[in-house]
Amino acid sequence: MDLLNKNAIVTGSSRGIGKAITEALLEEGVTVIGWNRTKPDFEHEHFHSVQVDIADSAQVDRAFEETTGLTDDHISILINNAGIGYKGATDEMEPSEWQQLFNVNVHGLFYVTRHVIPLMKQMKQGHIINISSGAGTTGIAGMAAYCGTKHAVHGISHALHAELRYDGIKVTCLSPGSVHSNFSKEMGSPPSKTNKMRPEDIASSVVHALKAHPNYHYVDIEVRPLQP
Repeated sequence: MDLLNKNAIVTGSSRGIGKAITEALLEEGVTVIGWNRTKPDFEHEHFHSVQVDIADSAQVDRAFEETTGLTDDHISILINNAGIGYKGATDEMEPSEWQQLFNVNVHGLFYVTRHVIPLMKQMKQGHIINISSGAGTTGIAGMAAYCGTKHAVHGISHALHAELRYDGIKVTCLSPGSVHSNFSKEMGSPPSKTNKMRPEDIASSVVHALKAHPNYHYVDIEVRPLQP
């Protein structure tokens, strides 16, 4: 895809991987509409921030209406990046925490994607990239809920690929290993001395996949630090 002057939605664009992806897309001449719960701490002439909790379908409906007003109904790229995580043994986790993980990581992805697909079908092109995790293919003790959500993202991505490929729409599942971000801290993990990947490296994989030939498609991208 030629990225110049394309419109993209990036969920969770205010920090970490989402911020790095946003900055990389802006450098390619993409207009980015960032969907976030909190206002980002950066500005750009081609960046627009929309405040939304993607776990709330009504808020997503409103955010989508605001976004289409900014893009004239042309959205070529969707990066489903927003996600949360909790650690804890399954028998000790509160049902509310379990539900919140699925509400954001799985249901939120659905609420956003269902709006964008019809616009991409009209244009006969588009690329949806779902940010999953290494936990989406591997079970990790103490992270059953998070692993479950990311397994769901992996399965949804493959199903969407099968549904949309003949409409000219690509769907890619990008599964990173450990990345330098605030995510581990938010999950309650102690500081790690492992050699983690940089958010900008994840962003470079996103741009590479988006710029591929129209008939060349990355269904799955799995990235890991070489020497963790």
